[in-house]
Amino acid sequence: MSTKKRNWKPQTALVHGGTLRSQFGETAEAMYLTQGYVYETAQAAEARFKGEEPGFIYSRYANPTVDMFEKRMCALEGAEDARATASGMAAVTAALLCSAKAGDHIVAARALFGSCRWVVETLAPRYGIQATLVDGTDIANWEKAVRPNTKLFFLESPTNPTLEVVDIAAVAKLANSIGARLIVDNVFATPLQQKPLQLGAHIVVYSATKHIDGQGRCLGGVILSDKKWIDENLHDYFRHTGPSLSPFNAWTLLKGLETLPLRVRQQTESAGKIADCLASRSEIARVIYPGRADHPQADIVKKQMSGGSTLICLDVKGGKQAAFAFQNALDIVLISNNLGDAKSLITHPATTTHKNLSDEARAELGIGPGTLRLSVGLEDADDLLEDIAQALKAAK
Repeated sequence: MSTKKRNWKPQTALVHGGTLRSQFGETAEAMYLTQGYVYETAQAAEARFKGEEPGFIYSRYANPTVDMFEKRMCALEGAEDARATASGMAAVTAALLCSAKAGDHIVAARALFGSCRWVVETLAPRYGIQATLVDGTDIANWEKAVRPNTKLFFLESPTNPTLEVVDIAAVAKLANSIGARLIVDNVFATPLQQKPLQLGAHIVVYSATKHIDGQGRCLGGVILSDKKWIDENLHDYFRHTGPSLSPFNAWTLLKGLETLPLRVRQQTESAGKIADCLASRSEIARVIYPGRADHPQADIVKKQMSGGSTLICLDVKGGKQAAFAFQNALDIVLISNNLGDAKSLITHPATTTHKNLSDEARAELGIGPGTLRLSVGLEDADDLLEDIAQALKAAK
């Protein structure tokens, strides 16, 4: 079966894109659990190591199953090339470190996942890379932070956990004007709801652990960009430091991609319904959801996102005590720091994902003692609404 067609819709590309079949003609993608590869002759081995002959050398560099996952992600994202990593943070770290060197300067939106902030604020400076964090929702802040040695911009949009939305096109335009690159963490939007490369971003990263697997099974990450950047900047780093994705996890993620549109569509529809209901509850002080008219960046959401989100940010009146009581009273929704799962999950960022930030830093991000992040799963929306209602009543 030929899979050379390139104008497929996402639903088709996510089932057939990048498929590589063995001589057995298997229906499901083959899982190549191998470390190394055999060469017919010594001359063939030499030619392959020289890059004169196509083929695989070692699974730390590339693997047929991982290659299928990378190609399928490229088809979905509209990217020239990709490298799959062992986790989302491996993807973020590699993208950042391969885009900057000692003496360079990074400007990053301050609303980042806790581990991403650690890489920017703590790890990068150890290697002589300076960093400035800004309120990313105002392009003027990005402009003011630029220095002569600024080489990289980094943001996530929507943000974790307060679902701020950054104008990707505006930041990309600024990056281009000074010869910098823009990295976008697109996890919360998913590649179905937002296309950063089409908006001008240069590099996109994902934690494939989230929606791409989306069923609580394995870790994974992926970096997507133009082939030139990957060949000249990422390839050697990847080859020699070894953050590669395992073939088993790549196979699992391939299976996840087949159902990604179905899952994200239902999760987003349910999340919108739940967000509207939460906004009407007297126990809730604040609801932030992309797609609602009261979202702080509603105009940008309409401009750059094709849908809402599977996630909701909410503040429970009564602070940490009320937020904990609400979580503990939930029956269907599970307490977990993961997201994008088939199961609905809720977490208290101040004591989990963002616990290492100071109180002041959390306050800057809008993370209060009553803030919760709800990741909506595939359960019936009405069952989830009943569960939330009884938990709010119990907590009260």
